[in-house]
Parts: sequence; C-alpha cells; structure tokens
Amino acid sequence: MLQPSSGVGMDSAMDDMNLIQQAQRHHLVVREIGEEIDLEIGPGDDDPSFGNATLIGGPRRESSAEEHGESKQIVMVSQLPNDVRDMSKSQPSKRKKKVVKRWREEWADTYKWAYVDVKDGTARIFCSVCREYGRKHRRNPYGNEGSRNMQMSALEEHNNSLLHKEALRLQMASKDKIIVDKPVYVKDIVSKTTGSILEATLKRDPHEVEFIQAVQETVHSLERVMAKNSHYVSIMERLVEPERMIIFRVPWVDDRGETHVNRGFRIQFNQSLGPCRGGIRFHPSMNLSIAKFLAFEQTLKNALSPYKLGGAGGGSDFDPKGKSDNEIMRFCQSFMSEMYRYMSPDKDLPSEEMGVGTREMGYLFGQYRRLAGHYQGSFTGPRIFWSGSSLRPEATGYGLVFFAQLILADMNKELKGLRCVVSGSGKIAMHVLEKLVAYGALPISVSDSRGYLVDEDGFDYMKISFLRDIKAQQRSLRDYSKTYARSKYYDEAKPWNERCDIAFACASHNEIDHCDAINLVNSGCRLLVEGSNMPCTPEAIDVMRKASVLIAPAMAAGAGGVVAGELELNHECNLMHWSPEDFESKLQEAMKQTYQRAMKAATDFGYQKESPEALVHGAVISAFLTISQAMTDQGCV
Repeated sequence: MLQPSSGVGMDSAMDDMNLIQQAQRHHLVVREIGEEIDLEIGPGDDDPSFGNATLIGGPRRESSAEEHGESKQIVMVSQLPNDVRDMSKSQPSKRKKKVVKRWREEWADTYKWAYVDVKDGTARIFCSVCREYGRKHRRNPYGNEGSRNMQMSALEEHNNSLLHKEALRLQMASKDKIIVDKPVYVKDIVSKTTGSILEATLKRDPHEVEFIQAVQETVHSLERVMAKNSHYVSIMERLVEPERMIIFRVPWVDDRGETHVNRGFRIQFNQSLGPCRGGIRFHPSMNLSIAKFLAFEQTLKNALSPYKLGGAGGGSDFDPKGKSDNEIMRFCQSFMSEMYRYMSPDKDLPSEEMGVGTREMGYLFGQYRRLAGHYQGSFTGPRIFWSGSSLRPEATGYGLVFFAQLILADMNKELKGLRCVVSGSGKIAMHVLEKLVAYGALPISVSDSRGYLVDEDGFDYMKISFLRDIKAQQRSLRDYSKTYARSKYYDEAKPWNERCDIAFACASHNEIDHCDAINLVNSGCRLLVEGSNMPCTPEAIDVMRKASVLIAPAMAAGAGGVVAGELELNHECNLMHWSPEDFESKLQEAMKQTYQRAMKAATDFGYQKESPEALVHGAVISAFLTISQAMTDQGCV
C-alpha cells in the first residue's frame, strides 16, 4: 500500500530514482502499446473502486507511448523535492515516471491471456477472458519475473464465474506461446447445462475465436429449449463437433515459375439432413476456426430453409487478388486434386463464397470432372452457363431484400423511400442495391477493404452498372467520386455512421464492432439485415438489442442462396429454364416460409414478436429442432 507522500517524501523520491536507474540498466525503451508500455502506480491503484470498474467497450485508440511518457514525466518531476528534481533532470531518460511495472514483449508472450488497452487515457492490463481490469488481474513482472502465476483470481467479481473459471484453468494450463490479439468475449449464460457446452468447446478449441463465438451465440439462443428438455443438451454436444475435418496442402506454380504452398480446408459439419452443402472461400485470413464457423452457420442455415441439406464450409488462405487467370486456374486445379475424393452429389456440394466466383467454380468443376471421370453437376454457381437457373448469382442478395420487406410488412411499412446503408461491394451487395432500387428505396453506400463510398443522391441502375465496371477492372471505389460530384469516398472508415433507416451488412464476419453498433444506433437505424455470416461481434449485438434494433439474422435472411442451389440440383427443375419472374416468385415464397418458421419458433418459446431478439432466437431454435429430430432418429452416429 502506498503511504501519503508527506510522510516519506524523500525516501519515496530516492526509491523512484533507483528504479529509474534500474530501468536504464535494463535498456528498457518506451514504444507503442502492445510492445512496451509504462503502467502507473498512482493513487488510482489504491482506489477501492479500481478493481470493480467495468470496461466500457469502444475503439482502441493507439495513442503513442511517447505522449504517455511526456505527460507522466510532468507529474513525477513535480512531486520530487528540488535537489532530487535537479538530479532527475540530469538523467538521460526524462520520460520515466514513478514506474516499476512494465508490459514488455517477453511478458506478453508468456502471459498471453492478458492484453493492454487504454481506459480513460491510461494504459491498463485487461484479462482477456472477462475483459476486466483491476488489482486482482495485475501482474508484478519485476517482483516475480519469469513466474507463470497468472494471478487472476477475481472470479467473485464476475457474473459468469463458472465459465470464467473454466476458461482461466485451460488458459493457465496451456503452454503454447501465442499472443491472443482477439480475446474471447464470454457472455452471461443463465443455465449451467448450456454453459457446460461452451465450456467443453473452450476446452477442446481454446484458440478458435470465431468458432467459439458462433457456438456461444447459438447456445445463448437455445437456453429456453434446453431448459425445457435436457435431452437437447447431449444433441448439442454432438452437433458442435464436426463430422469430418479435412486439412491439406495446396502447392501451385505462379507465372514466373515460382512454387507456392497454401493450406486448404473442408469441414463437413453435419449430414443428418442430407448431403453437405456449403461455400468455398479464398481469402488470406482463412484458417481452421473460420472454416468451422462457416460450416456450423451453414448447417443451421440449410436446416432452416425449406430444402433440407447438411452443412459444410471451407476454402484456403490463398488470395486471388492480383493473380492472373492462369495462376488462379492452377491453384483451383491443385485444390480440387485433393478435394475431389470427398465430393459427389450424395456427399458434398460446394458453392461460391468470398473470393470464389463463376470463374473459380468453373476451374474447380473442370478439374473435378477430369479426375472423377464423369459429368455430375454437383457444383452450384458456374452451372449457369450450361444448365439450371439463370438467376443463381442474384438469389442471396435478392433474398435479403425480400426478407427485409417481410419484416416491414408485419410493421405496416414498406421499403419505398427508406434510406439504406449497404456494406461490401461484391456480388451480394450489388444485387441488394439492385433490388432496393426496384422497391423504391434509397441505397446510399458501398464499401471495400480500404474504406466506403457514400452517394447522397442514392444509387440508380446506371450508377450500379458503373460500380460493377469499377470492380470488374479492380479499380478503387474512389474513382466513382470523380464522376459523381455528390459522392465522397472515406478512407479507413465504415459506413455505419451514415444516417439510415435500414442497414445491410454484406461485407465479412465481425465487420460491426461495439463502436460501429453505437454509431449505427445513433444514425437512426431500426433494422439490421445480415448478408454476411456473423457480421456482428457479441458486443455489437448487445448494443443493438438494448437499443431495440431489429436484427434479421444471416441464417434466415441469407437463405436465398440455399434455395437457388437446391433448385439447381433438383433434377425436375433442371429440365426447365426459369424466367426471372418465375424464379423470383419461387424465391419470395421460400423466404416467406423461412420467415414464418423463425417467428413461429420464437413465439412457441415465449419471445414476443416485437422483440429485437425474436428472429435471431427463432431462426436458431427452428434450425436446431429440425437437426435434433434427425439426429435422434438416426441414433448416436
């Protein structure tokens, strides 16, 4: 405990000087947050409320350590006596303050289950499990350097002590020195039985953040179901473990003759309802966790749709951007040379996903046909050239707008005249823009990985065609603003602070974080339609639920692609070519059935129709009950 400075002023000052000299002997250099950072021992440490303060989520501000150092030095020097102050001024390191505790790279490597963030302008060490900071979560590296004692025992301070204790035990036992830059956000779980499912997932896959997040959201929606019948707990325990995980090497040669190696994934998650169906994603961020989360979400999405199929997902960490057609062809052929063993119409039906379009699916199907030795149309997407529906690419985007219209119809409203914000600029986003214009809405934005474009006059068919040309030529969205003066492109930003009535998230998973959700609420948004899988972080979902923003989950709203894929694979449907009107009629009917199933499941388990959680929970409940019935009938397999 620190004593008042009036009693031991000189001794304290000399201690400070010794510590500064000790820091200089160790050659400790102040750098950016996440590398090395000073942590204060000010009066705030002894404040009784310090350990109980909660973290208010928001964007991390990467303020420089140099700014911290200058501000802290002023406080330190002003507290020293005059003679010692003169001594401190003569020291080379003027930026040191009354500090001994430092967060260094080697400690960040050892104590991987904590992270540094800025709270009220001050750097703190946070527990990455519960995201709290305070005395009981602190470490004393100088006092116990090299020790693996995590000193995180403040379980009584947390609402969810059961999950915290289990996650903490697993993390302390882990010997892998991997710094966690995406800490797991553990939500409050009311039931211990449902909590045990998440505990088991944390134990089995502690580093798979995206998959744990998907399981957590699903378990949260199923609490009332499992409380009603404990039989569902054992079903869920089996469901969260994939039936088959395939990881393989994908070697390929570029146009310069240089060899490259990527990693391929295919997760055949559940086949209780039929052969697996799911997308193939080519993106540098692709890993096992993302592959599992995509396959898990696809399993539930397929179960909710009128056409029952199993779920799968996968892809590779290959980046198709900047690659020639020949390089992409060679990669796709190498990828399929391994994957064809696990694919057939009665096993696995791959479809398009991020980074995989008609070109890539054509290359994949060609290699599959060559290796399998027969012509089986088990791929959805490229078949628009030789059979099946001609509206397959539009199905998901159109379905999102149809689903939004169903929600508004229940509220006695319509899309006409509503201001809509859309993220992303891929196939789904472009078709959302197209159908919004057809309904008389005012879509005003699109985005890419470098920023977003806003047009206050709204997009029309001519502008959408121009956007497609820009994307086809791999140009920046910034070029749009050179043609249309009323538009503006914002670098390194997201469109969620633009005034809107409805938002369509069509970019990527976790694109909306806590701060984005606050901006979305403040911008007047009353309905969020999820076009991409899991576009919101758990913190963002909590913000929107508290603000009564309706969420149309991707599991239900994104079912258009499932519907079109099933129509393509149906033999009788393949014998006829759909007109756009016939196809849209089929798609609208399927989306209506999906919406009604989700709302019925929600009301059956006590969720009010007007509740912002109704559609989210209802979609999960309906999908789970369908899968659960099939798994029960087929026994423990």
